[in-house]
Amino acid sequence: MRAVWLKGFGGPEVLVAGEAPDPVPGPGQVLVEVAFANITFVETQARAGGFNPFGTKPPLIPGNGVGGVVRGAGEGVDASLAGTRVVTGLNGSGGYAELAVAEAAQLFPVPEGLALDDAVALLADGRTATLMLEAGAPRPGERVLVEAAAGGVGSLAVQLAKAAGARVVAAAGGERKTGVARDLGADVTVDYTLPDWADRVRAETGGVDVVLDGVGGDIGRTAFELLVSGGRMVSYGLAAGEWAGIGQEQAAARGVTLARSQPTPERIREATRSALEEAAAGRLRPVIGQRFPLERAADAHAAIESRATVGKTLLEVR
Repeated sequence: MRAVWLKGFGGPEVLVAGEAPDPVPGPGQVLVEVAFANITFVETQARAGGFNPFGTKPPLIPGNGVGGVVRGAGEGVDASLAGTRVVTGLNGSGGYAELAVAEAAQLFPVPEGLALDDAVALLADGRTATLMLEAGAPRPGERVLVEAAAGGVGSLAVQLAKAAGARVVAAAGGERKTGVARDLGADVTVDYTLPDWADRVRAETGGVDVVLDGVGGDIGRTAFELLVSGGRMVSYGLAAGEWAGIGQEQAAARGVTLARSQPTPERIREATRSALEEAAAGRLRPVIGQRFPLERAADAHAAIESRATVGKTLLEVR
């Protein structure tokens, strides 16, 4: 089968297209014919030798989230799954390939009416956005600041916060990205590459009640200062390369809660199903900003690292 190999830690060029043996499903597993693989920012960090939640090491076929059709089943798996459209995570490896082996218990059938590429775009980002909104718990009329609001998670968080009745402040880098957030329903948009972006938020809102911090670093720390007393900050990403690093004492001194999502495995599954169902019902729309053929996985990683992408980046495998 065609695949992309991670030859070693380093720049995007360490992702090399080639061949690999067809995988064989074992007990409790299925074989998925992959149509699309998603790429997360965390995958680019892991490839570079940085943050790596799965602990994967080269050489290997990288890739976690995929969508496709079940083509085979191992021992103990219901054979009727064959032909089912599914999305699933692969525990950090095996996704950048034409075929992938997945645990049958980790499959999510794609709801009728939802395109497979949209389902893949929602797999990781949909559950993250759902859980982060749950942690921040915005009430109708509250002001919610969404960082990286044109990204995979941020674009969904904008929609979910708006559906919760919040006034949404979308912060993103550049006119193109703020325009995407505006089209998704954001009430206020600011370009956080400009030095006065926080002043603009204060002028428009007087401060915010919830911060969804997917960037960290200086942007996360500046967003924290925009919170009013009683506010909540949810940090879930470090696109800046570091966490915002706000301490409990610092937050308590300003009357702010550092909210965290610590869901059970079942709650994670529920959040994933919820995102897929909301999209199938037309109430949630993933933004797929760019697509690359499988062989150009290195170019896809480079595009994400250049900060030029919007929404989700997908590899088209079949």
